[in-house]
Amino acid sequence: MKSLSSLLGFAAVALSLQGAAAAELGPLEVAGLVGVETRVFPWQARFAGQQGHGEISLIVNPEFRYRSSGGQHQFSFIPYFRLDSRDGQRSHFDIREAYWLYKGGSWEVLTGFDRVFWGVTESSHLVNVINQLDLVEDLDGEDYLGQPMINFTTFQDWGQIDLYLLPGFRERTFAGREGRLRAPIPVETSQPVYTSGLGQKHVDVAARYSHYFGDLDIGLYYFWGTGREPTLEPNQDFTGLLPRYDVINQGGLDLQYTKDAWLFKFEGIIRQGQGKTFGALVAGVEYTLYQIFGAADLGLLVEYLHDGRDASAPLTAFEDDIFAGMRLALNDVQDTSLLVGAIVDPSSSETFYTIEAERRLGQHLVIELRARFFTGANPGQTLFSISRDDYIQVRLARYF
Repeated sequence: MKSLSSLLGFAAVALSLQGAAAAELGPLEVAGLVGVETRVFPWQARFAGQQGHGEISLIVNPEFRYRSSGGQHQFSFIPYFRLDSRDGQRSHFDIREAYWLYKGGSWEVLTGFDRVFWGVTESSHLVNVINQLDLVEDLDGEDYLGQPMINFTTFQDWGQIDLYLLPGFRERTFAGREGRLRAPIPVETSQPVYTSGLGQKHVDVAARYSHYFGDLDIGLYYFWGTGREPTLEPNQDFTGLLPRYDVINQGGLDLQYTKDAWLFKFEGIIRQGQGKTFGALVAGVEYTLYQIFGAADLGLLVEYLHDGRDASAPLTAFEDDIFAGMRLALNDVQDTSLLVGAIVDPSSSETFYTIEAERRLGQHLVIELRARFFTGANPGQTLFSISRDDYIQVRLARYF
């Protein structure tokens, strides 16, 4: 592992930082984390070039926020840095947020880099279309690169309207040749292909309406621009995969209905521009048992995933799958939580298991555990290329 002793030494210093800076900077709020993270892969790598059974990373993720005295002007700057001991593609720097927000009563304008999260389901986030996935961070689709944008929002009694102008495309991150969790041949991120002659300079647009009607929350949007999900095509000598980004039209809908301890959830999209026009959806329920074993809450989740795309569209693992899981919050002083789930393809028995847990240690330290396991995949099936990439990940982070 390259520079492992230096990396660990820097992490030790970073984890010992004191959190008094925010108090000294007046209206400027300083928060964030520094941490060290390790992944262990029990099985030998499947493909040539992949290295070892483990890796360690240093993560630095500060957050700087400023709000004017009247609250009209807000500024946010959130950089993100990861230094990985094995995979050079996983070592990267990104600006998650760097924006100015002006509030004008019933409307506001945001200019700069931001992250936009839509959706309600647990197993998949279909309706998220504004930001690009940071896939080297994790497989769960919850880490996003900052997207340059101008976002105008108006708040009315009949709902909220968001308009987006997105000047500048962000390419998806992928594991490198030495990294795990990749295809048999690595993705050549330096050689992207665009169906638009403007390439990364294509200006995308989106509009979204959101509101609530009693216990029903609704979001409805339209997006036109370069799709964030690439199709992977082999290069001429079959030594690498080239990501092809197409211009798409996509409409999306998310719904959540609350009834006592029940949550009924739905996300659906229709996409044109990647093969035949297709639809995809995730629908399910969550039931919460409150105050069990004292103060703990237990959420039980079941969701169905369907995707109707053909072979011309980007590959998906969720054609007709079922997710089942549980979320436990102990509601204790240490904020202990646990999420366990599995996505199963009934027709092929391919199964993806996930475990996520975290607990606070003292006032500033948090330990997080993540584990991913893949079973039942045979040659030619979607999960086969990563079926030997089960891993256990532990992160120790100091928040300030």
